[in-house]
Amino acid sequence: MSGSRRALFLATILTGSFLLFLVQPMVARMALPRLGGAPNVWNSAMVVYQALLLGGYAYAHAIGRLPLRRQALIHIGVLLLAGLTLPIGLASLAPPRPGLEALWVPLLFLATIGPVFFAVSAQAPLMQRWFAAQPGAGDPYPLYAASNFGSFAGLVAYPLLLEPLMPLRWQSGLWAAGYALLVVLVMIAGRTLPANASMVAESSVGDADDASPGWQRILMWLALAAVPSGLMLSTTTYLTTDIVATPLLWVIPLGLYLLSFSIAFSERRALACWFKRFAAAFVIVLGAITIMVSANGSVPAALASIALLVVVAIALHSRLYDLRPSPRRLTLFYLVISAGGALGGAITALAAPLVFDWTWEHPLWIVAAALLVPMPAYARWTERAGWSPQRGRIAMAALFAAALFILSALTEVYGTPGWSELAVQFLLAVVVVIGLLLVRWRIAFASILAFAMLSLGGLDAVKQTLAGDRSRSYFGVYTVRDDNRNGLRTLAHGTTLHGVQHRQPERALQPTTYYGPTSGIGLALSEAGGLAPNASVGIVGLGVGTLACYRRPGQTWTFYEIDPAVLAYSRDGTFTFMRRCTPDARIVIGDARLELARAAPASYDLLAIDAFSSDAVPLHLMTDEAMKVYLRALKPGGLLLLHISNRYVDLAPAVAALARANGLTAIERRDVDIERPLSPSAWVALARDPARIAALRAASAKPWAPLEDRGHALWTDDYASILPDFNWSNFL
Repeated sequence: MSGSRRALFLATILTGSFLLFLVQPMVARMALPRLGGAPNVWNSAMVVYQALLLGGYAYAHAIGRLPLRRQALIHIGVLLLAGLTLPIGLASLAPPRPGLEALWVPLLFLATIGPVFFAVSAQAPLMQRWFAAQPGAGDPYPLYAASNFGSFAGLVAYPLLLEPLMPLRWQSGLWAAGYALLVVLVMIAGRTLPANASMVAESSVGDADDASPGWQRILMWLALAAVPSGLMLSTTTYLTTDIVATPLLWVIPLGLYLLSFSIAFSERRALACWFKRFAAAFVIVLGAITIMVSANGSVPAALASIALLVVVAIALHSRLYDLRPSPRRLTLFYLVISAGGALGGAITALAAPLVFDWTWEHPLWIVAAALLVPMPAYARWTERAGWSPQRGRIAMAALFAAALFILSALTEVYGTPGWSELAVQFLLAVVVVIGLLLVRWRIAFASILAFAMLSLGGLDAVKQTLAGDRSRSYFGVYTVRDDNRNGLRTLAHGTTLHGVQHRQPERALQPTTYYGPTSGIGLALSEAGGLAPNASVGIVGLGVGTLACYRRPGQTWTFYEIDPAVLAYSRDGTFTFMRRCTPDARIVIGDARLELARAAPASYDLLAIDAFSSDAVPLHLMTDEAMKVYLRALKPGGLLLLHISNRYVDLAPAVAALARANGLTAIERRDVDIERPLSPSAWVALARDPARIAALRAASAKPWAPLEDRGHALWTDDYASILPDFNWSNFL
């Protein structure tokens, strides 16, 4: 094949893959004002993408039996028909009823992007099939590496280039132009196809293995594709729950997952072989460490999870490459890979939240990876040592028993008062060595990894599940704990404290965490804060209901909460702030921005926005359009409070830009010199009337400071980039 023809097919595949994965975060960003930033929104979107990819690959496989020129005509027709839906715009669907988000979100993405995603997803296997039909084409599988590199480039380009530099309407127009270029490239590629069917048949046989693959081989393809896909989404859930729900972080696991295909299917095998050689060691070490450090929600935990994903994805995808069929079976191979990816995604995004009360799917995917990792060269060490099979089995059984004994000791040591970190590391190292000696016996190897994860923190998760202290909804995992030493009951969302209540009856109504008397919201709701005795108060974000006990007789309170699971903790008496202080409060279940837009104008004297889920930033609640919704619901002399406490993002400049754009006076209160169970907090107070802000400052027992306007770009539904606002030092 000439170099120009190879370059044509390479350019066509790269362009299609780039567009395919550029559009994913773009549409997710479009959907933020309607869906919010829950981690499962991205996972639901990924299930739709994987289902559409499966459909595209099935279509490519179905038409693969037709003459090549007819394939080209059909595919060009499909591309042109799908192009009629451009430019991309979010579909108009009625909002979901509470509890139906898991079904509604995929439907929204399907209606928005289904036709073009389906059409573009099919072109990669088709292009490889057409490439293989060219005389002297050679092995087409390395083009799959190029395809995934293009996908990776599209994902990275979005948060680093498109999102910070242009609004969504420009992004949509640019994508439509790229789609037109793709159609032209496919047309040109179609014209190069040989018209003689016999030429195609002869040139399509790339190796001697042309027999139809058996079910065992197909099931292995399916498993090797499903495990990295499921692990990628479970890793995404962790990152977006405890850092920020933004495409910048959504794309990291998916981008690395795609890059793993580029390494695994590359013509140069050195790097892929290196990962295969050491995959077992990395999986058992990183798997144990990930569980050990994940309880802290730390950046090291995130890095360990990402490293584990990279190792598993490259190792298992390399096994896929080793098991690839001849080019004649290429579309079937990719169809099964796509089905495996969709299966892994569906288990993580759809089944797991319904079945599990915690993210149990993550350690289960790690154990599944241990069952599938490539066999290292030293696996048959007993044979190399000249041992008989019986002696080898006895040695294996003894080693397995020793590993269980050590893990039992590790369980007793880990987490106890005065436990030695060095002792834990030593015992873990011994277990790792034993596990690697048993890697040939996959069940034993995976069992040791599972017991190690239980010993290093997983057992606590099991106990909490058995005790019923956790619940899981579409919006996250919630854990209730009783701190008997300090007499506290806490609610955590992921690894972030969501609320605290004193268990002693005489202190049960005292405010805690971010809502203390000296916090911004505490000062605004106090008697000195200027609220009338008959004021109407709106609170967005219920938590455990701590703010309820600032209510004074005669005031009317309304709580907005998106997750019914959170409300259940107040209604069943787990936390009693609401039951004792605002038993007659109005509760509105649903996305606060949509619900406030339906509220009567000028409804509230004070409106507090406190809708963070863990440390994830609800970007759709921080745009200019959202601010106008709040101001519409606020009385002319009313006060707006925004909670902007965050470990990873400095939101003050963005709020200052909102104040500037809407003619508001803004001050901030940072409450830092406090003790547990109070937490450091940052609140911003905004009002149309400067006199209202001046009165609040004058009446407050603690000082407020003017909110500094640093010239930050105004966030809108059409344009918002969180990248400049990261506190990068907190990631270290």
